Amino acid sequence: MGAGFRFWAAILPGWSRILTGAAPRRHPESLGDVANPARQCSPKNANRCPIQSRQALPTLIVSAIGVVFGDIGTSPLYALKEIFNGHHPIAVTPENILGVLSLIFWSIMALVSIKYVAIIMRADNRGEGGSLALLALITERARNAGMAWIVTMLGIFAAALFFGDSMITPAISVLSAVEGLELIAPTLKAYVLPLTAIVLTVLFFVQRHGTGAVGMFFGPIMILWFAVLGTFGLFEITRHPAVLAAINPLYAAGFVVAHPWLAFLALGSVVLAVTGGEALYTDMGHFGRRPIRLAWFSFVLPALVLNYFGQGALLLNDPLAIESPFYHLAPDWALVPLVILATLATVIASQAVISGAFSVARQAIQMGLLPRMLIVHTSGKSEGQIYVPFTNWTLYIAVMALVLGFKNSSNLAAAYGIAVTGTMMIDTVLIAFVMFLLWRWNIVFVVLTAGSLFAIDVAFFAANAIKIPEGGWFPIAMGFVSFTVLTTWRLGRRLVGEEVAKQSVPMHAFLASVDDGIHRVNGTAVFMTSTKEGVPAALLHNLKHNQILHERVVLVTVQTTDSPTVNELDRMFLHPMGKGFFRLVIRYGFMEDPDIPAALALCKRFGQPFDMMETTFYLSRETIVPSLRRGIITWRARLFALMSKNATSATDFFKIPTNRVVELGTQLVI
Repeated sequence: MGAGFRFWAAILPGWSRILTGAAPRRHPESLGDVANPARQCSPKNANRCPIQSRQALPTLIVSAIGVVFGDIGTSPLYALKEIFNGHHPIAVTPENILGVLSLIFWSIMALVSIKYVAIIMRADNRGEGGSLALLALITERARNAGMAWIVTMLGIFAAALFFGDSMITPAISVLSAVEGLELIAPTLKAYVLPLTAIVLTVLFFVQRHGTGAVGMFFGPIMILWFAVLGTFGLFEITRHPAVLAAINPLYAAGFVVAHPWLAFLALGSVVLAVTGGEALYTDMGHFGRRPIRLAWFSFVLPALVLNYFGQGALLLNDPLAIESPFYHLAPDWALVPLVILATLATVIASQAVISGAFSVARQAIQMGLLPRMLIVHTSGKSEGQIYVPFTNWTLYIAVMALVLGFKNSSNLAAAYGIAVTGTMMIDTVLIAFVMFLLWRWNIVFVVLTAGSLFAIDVAFFAANAIKIPEGGWFPIAMGFVSFTVLTTWRLGRRLVGEEVAKQSVPMHAFLASVDDGIHRVNGTAVFMTSTKEGVPAALLHNLKHNQILHERVVLVTVQTTDSPTVNELDRMFLHPMGKGFFRLVIRYGFMEDPDIPAALALCKRFGQPFDMMETTFYLSRETIVPSLRRGIITWRARLFALMSKNATSATDFFKIPTNRVVELGTQLVI
């Protein structure tokens, strides 16, 4: 009796916190939302608060509806159609319809409402979400090297799968919307692919101009979209209210028991109804936890459920409507406007995914998982609006290949899902680490909660795995390619660091050798170095060839922290070393872009002002030479050398004036 009471007393508080929305109990040293800057804002420091903390709640809700829910909001276009009329069709009978609707409803509730909205959104890294933010949050709390390695690999693979998912989402979303033309007039079928290609081409070409102007219309359009979803669905439900019985989970259980194999196949398409659920967590940093939760429970979730059940009610009355149950919900007069609205909604959903890919690419660069790439800020007012040309055109080529190769949304649906379910599985594992390491939840409660969610994820992943030969191979292949690139760059940079450390001269020995015989010239020399130890190779080469030193020599090291942003007071550390030498460490969060001149301007508070016209920047241009002697196989060494050669120059990446830069070559063997 006493043992049983202690067991339930240990785990029930955890569930009560989840259901009531209370903050999770945390260890004093844990990060999570305890360190969320939004909670530390005041009128005195409002200029350093996240943007969502300074906007009205209704504005944030409208903006979140326009950006966060685009992917999951366009799923009704193809989800139910694919379940009954896809590669593994199911008979359109009343029992099957109610069973499938029940599976959809409870999948949305379990994987989106409970898993992401109620649980995972609590695990913010100073307000930011996403797999890489979660990875950074856990890594510094990992108890041993083995655990840290596992968590790191999982986080990197989740980011890799996201790139695969971001290729498929624009293709299937826009294609499924344009396919509505076939219902207007069958003769328009020949124009579906060309029109889809044109829409996608325009979408990717306008990325370089930014999305600020268009973004103002995203919220109202998506509000109209969800209102139309709910209205059409509700109208059909009122005609056939018996469909509401599917809310009872016994219909889902009965369908699984009566047709276990059919139910397993159906899961492979039911997952289409929850794709985009992970975006709620990824975009949390832009809008905050509360606006997303309010928008989901008060507006988006009801609209989606009404539409799915409306499609089910339509099929109960007319099974032949399965060719396109979404468009058949609309009256004839509304078909053309609905196709236009659906196209706009899918373009917005695609835009959100593309912007997300830009953000993930920037995070990967800052965390040392990708080489430096050109990042263009398309807005002077919004930090989050960026454009990464390489990522944009890589996605464009992949999206166009998918559209032209798979030809219709049904074929693309076979490729969809595997990346999403893989990401969901990884997120469940990572949140289990957060529950145990950061929130200090009871181990039994962690196993019960995370274990139950992981079992659901595995079921969906297994159901999608059988579609690998039909197209599921594509996101897996893209995921492994991305994973190889990310880990190769990470390994290569570690080996380069080891080689640089091996060749470097200790700073104390170098300073001891600096005497009055060395000619000192006016001005400041800034040497960029990746390590806080030793003498930069560029400094040694300059002294060897030019036989001079500047009167002030500053060794600058840029570090990326495990947090999204860094407070300006903690941005820099200046250490005088004597004889006119200084070591300056500049810290940036993984969501920030380095700006060296701007950072140097802040050194006035240390009594060391910088005049750009009297400052020369010395950079080391590394030439990588692959070798068999190091711990990296030849083809990966060559891949790393290729990426290093094509990386954006440090001058552009760190925003250093080009007319103040001197580059000195260094050859490194890895």
